[in-house]
Amino acid sequence: MKDGKRFPIFPILLITGGVLILIGVAVSIIILRLPDNRAPLVDSGADIPNPEMTRVSLMEAKDAYETGAAVFVDVREKSIYDRGHIPGAKSIPLGEIEQRKGELDPNGWILLYCT
Repeated sequence: MKDGKRFPIFPILLITGGVLILIGVAVSIIILRLPDNRAPLVDSGADIPNPEMTRVSLMEAKDAYETGAAVFVDVREKSIYDRGHIPGAKSIPLGEIEQRKGELDPNGWILLYCT
């Protein structure tokens, strides 16, 4: 700059900042309009084993636990059950359910879980 004048940087910074804000708003709008592709907590049933079994929501299970309305059966292997389980849950590994079903009240509410 031969004549001693400085190039005005403030207007360039102001314009650049404005453009960045507009880009951020546009990206946010686009993201908010995208469909929610997260997997549902309970699938529609096509790939679920034993689709004839009734599934319950987490809230239903919590209520059943708190009121004692159901017996919880952990169907994981005993070694995994021993590492941690729902307090009061009975351990019957999935491979033993058929042989040990006599341990459960057939008229009671039985909630099987594995996680």
